[in-house]
Amino acid sequence: MVLKVFFPSCCSSAESGILVGRWISEQNSAVILAVVHFPFIPVQVKQYLSEVQRVTKVSVSVLGSWSNSKQEKEESLSEFLEDLGTIFSHEPWIQISKEGDSKFWSCSTLQKRSNNPKEEEIILVYYDQRKVMLSHLHPPLDTATSADHKADDASKLSAIFDTVAKSKILFMTDRYDDGPIKLTHWQSDGVEASIIVELMKQASVPACMLLTFLLSLISGVCRSRVLKLWPLSFVWSKLSTCEQLGHRLQHLQVISSNRKAQTQAQLMRKANIFVSLLIDVALGILLMSWLYRKNRIGHLADTLIPVADHVAEELQDLLQWLMGAPAGLKMNRALDQVLGRFFLYHIHLWISYIHLMSPFIEMILWYVGLSACLGLTVALCILSDIIALLTFHIYCFYVYGARLYCLKIYGLSSLWRLFRGKKWNVLRQRVDSCSYDLDQLFIGTLLFTILLFLLPTTALYYLVFTLLRLLVVIVQGLIHLLVDLIDSLPLYSVILRLCRSYRLAAGVKFRVLEQQDGKPLRLLMQINPLSYGGVVQTYRLPTYSCYPKDSWTSLCKKLFLGELIYPWKHKGEKQD
Repeated sequence: MVLKVFFPSCCSSAESGILVGRWISEQNSAVILAVVHFPFIPVQVKQYLSEVQRVTKVSVSVLGSWSNSKQEKEESLSEFLEDLGTIFSHEPWIQISKEGDSKFWSCSTLQKRSNNPKEEEIILVYYDQRKVMLSHLHPPLDTATSADHKADDASKLSAIFDTVAKSKILFMTDRYDDGPIKLTHWQSDGVEASIIVELMKQASVPACMLLTFLLSLISGVCRSRVLKLWPLSFVWSKLSTCEQLGHRLQHLQVISSNRKAQTQAQLMRKANIFVSLLIDVALGILLMSWLYRKNRIGHLADTLIPVADHVAEELQDLLQWLMGAPAGLKMNRALDQVLGRFFLYHIHLWISYIHLMSPFIEMILWYVGLSACLGLTVALCILSDIIALLTFHIYCFYVYGARLYCLKIYGLSSLWRLFRGKKWNVLRQRVDSCSYDLDQLFIGTLLFTILLFLLPTTALYYLVFTLLRLLVVIVQGLIHLLVDLIDSLPLYSVILRLCRSYRLAAGVKFRVLEQQDGKPLRLLMQINPLSYGGVVQTYRLPTYSCYPKDSWTSLCKKLFLGELIYPWKHKGEKQD
């Protein structure tokens, strides 16, 4: 049977002592965690390991002995190392010895309790303890035919990774301590850095408490009854800026919480939210500095009114074209004139409103520019809301045309069922047979004829304003797509994958090292990092979509029937 010994490469130059680790009987493997140096008292070592086992819930024990001598191995040391197996009584007792600077080690096992001891083939696997300690092994993302086999391999690797990760308390003691037990492990030369990190964590606690208090006040104001009154609640639910501010407020509450992350996923989520907020605010400040430089706000305000007038003039020309004979089509003259004058009056009202607001445009844009310090996503949401307000007349035209067209479509479909002796059963939501008298059929025929001949005129207006509405929706959709990208992209995980790829492990690979006859097989375990696509798929943050998602079939059906597409955003639609 093959015995696998996972040995940390950081302990290859450690002084002679005993090997401390975990024995995994299911895999016939030994995971070495540290080397306890001579001299030591066995009772104290057992007490220390029992305390570690109680805290970490990992069955840590003495697995064998380690000999590192610069000269030829002495006979007394060899006998002493063999006698340690009777004191700690682990079966099998692993003996690893390194002589001089040789890279080929001797590895053997002792089985004193076995009546028929068999010589086992030993595989010595070197691993970077620091990388394994800090890495997180992810389950396989693909669902192939060999999913069970991959899951079994992942569980075996997970046992090794969990053993090293859960033994964190074992690495608090090293060879420089004055205690009775001196250890060598991956953190023996980096304790100072760990102390600095812990001091930074302790210093951040008061700041998080202050931020939590301020956020609780803001949340209390937002949940007050004053904001739940009809006008304010309506504005809050319809403007994407308010929704984005609420979304960022939840992010601030997550990262300022004093509760410690229990799992790796929670820790990564907090880090991703923090980096996303940091980069969002940095980009917003850059945008704000660009806007207030060289009086760009004033130039933008001077350009906005002429652009609005030009759009209104183009709409007027379009309506004048529709009121004539567009593309040579024969329209219903009376209905065409009524609809055209109705929409022209709305454009006149809109131009008057824009010119009434023109003295205050620059001041409004100046205060809007200050909101960029809250983040680039907030500035983009404000831009989307400004576009929605500036094109509100187009939205009204689209709603009027869609409702009129939808009324005629449903009226024609209902009258068509009347000709076939059918009717729509509202209670059972189905079409049932029905008998009609002569008067009903006559009235139905008249109404069907009127609606049918008025349909082309209504459909033309509906088609034109739907295209204009779709153009505005596409622009707003691109803006919100950028907002969702900034909100959902796990920037910390991507940066971690770029700079410390071993922290996000998808698996391992083994490289065969140089061999020598009579010596155990030597392998080097290396971590396979998670792909960038897997990083985004695993750690993508939840976002709040601005519009409900429809399939192409549903979208085309709504367009044909005249139902409203992409209405005002629905509050609380969370998209994962």
